[in-house]
Amino acid sequence: MIKNFRNMACLLYLSVYACASLQAADLMQIYREALTEDTQYGAARAAYVAAQERLPQGRAGLLPDIRLTGIGQNQYIEAKGFPSREIKNRGITATLTQPLIHFENFIIYQQSKNEVAQADAQFVIAAQDLILRVAQAYFDVLKAKIDVEVVESQKKAIHEQLEQAKRNFEVGVSTIVDTHEAEARYDLTQSQEIAARNKLEITQHTLEMLINRLPGNLQDASLDKIIADPLSLPHDGMEAWVNQAEEKNFQLKVQRIAYDISEQAIDLAKAGHYPTLDLVAQYSDQHGVGGSFTGIGLDIVNKSVGLQLTVPVFQGLSVQSRIREALANRDKARKDMENVQRTVALQVRQNYLNVTNGIAQIKALKQALTSSRSQLDSTVLGQEVGVRMEIDVLNAQQQYFSARRDLARAYYDYLMSRLQLKAEVGDLDEDDLMEINALL
Repeated sequence: MIKNFRNMACLLYLSVYACASLQAADLMQIYREALTEDTQYGAARAAYVAAQERLPQGRAGLLPDIRLTGIGQNQYIEAKGFPSREIKNRGITATLTQPLIHFENFIIYQQSKNEVAQADAQFVIAAQDLILRVAQAYFDVLKAKIDVEVVESQKKAIHEQLEQAKRNFEVGVSTIVDTHEAEARYDLTQSQEIAARNKLEITQHTLEMLINRLPGNLQDASLDKIIADPLSLPHDGMEAWVNQAEEKNFQLKVQRIAYDISEQAIDLAKAGHYPTLDLVAQYSDQHGVGGSFTGIGLDIVNKSVGLQLTVPVFQGLSVQSRIREALANRDKARKDMENVQRTVALQVRQNYLNVTNGIAQIKALKQALTSSRSQLDSTVLGQEVGVRMEIDVLNAQQQYFSARRDLARAYYDYLMSRLQLKAEVGDLDEDDLMEINALL
């Protein structure tokens, strides 16, 4: 009985495992896998962590510099008429340098703050980009899957029509033309099925790059869900979205910070003309000093505290050259910022139109699906009573299946446009992805 119980437990475990493996993964599950498996996002996270160290590095120029120097050497002295001597020179020197007036150090510290803020914005961009890449790859698989399902349905329906055309020809109620027409449609559908399956496999491997495994079944939106979705419009007009993007878009934030850094680089280059002032304190304890000249090592303790002023006089015109370079880079940063601003405005308008026009297209395709379904039913009925031909039924089937495919593809494109619009205005996060996932 114990052995039988173990066998039953093993079968139960295998059954549960099999059910779990067959369960379709949803969009959020794929996204959470990509958070840990996607190499592009992992590289962005490492770059973000590295960039945080720029702040303490920039602050270091304002803090004291303490150095210890030790020396240990043996001197062997030989002089005519005197015996050779060995003098052991030992010592330690401690030096403290506190910058008091270093304009370039203050500028470097301010630049480091901007560089950290820029890295923060770039990491947010990477996070939003991951959401978009996961959603796009996910929807591409679903659209490819729809293509395969549609072409399979077409193939099955055309095969049934082909068999019926052969039977009708054998009993003499139709011509050979109907049979040849059905055969041509069936052969064409077979080639379309091969292409659709190839596209599905390609999209699956694209998603595999993000999650480091070949995806299995994916949760998709049923036809009933697509038809029932009320399709919410953007709450504001197009220009309101553009204005919001100009304030919150992270690509634009990165470019604005880059422009600020370029202006600070001009001040940094000009600081090459300015004097510097340091507080320098030194303590030195030396043993066996001066043995090379006196033949006798001396023990010396030296303590000093003072100010060190450095005034640059001439540096080969390098400072002027760096200033001109910084000015040119500032002009470049301004143009880059203007270009990004125009690009962001264009992309916001495009995605806004994709959302609004996508809603109108989906509504039209819903009506087209209903009409094509009615047309197919009436055409099949007309064939049964003898007022329609095989070719009419095939055309009606083709139109119905195409309407189903176009509706599903338009719906997924609409969902993707919603995510892209939120990303352009800097509002895309996991909550938006969860909202989309609930519609699937």
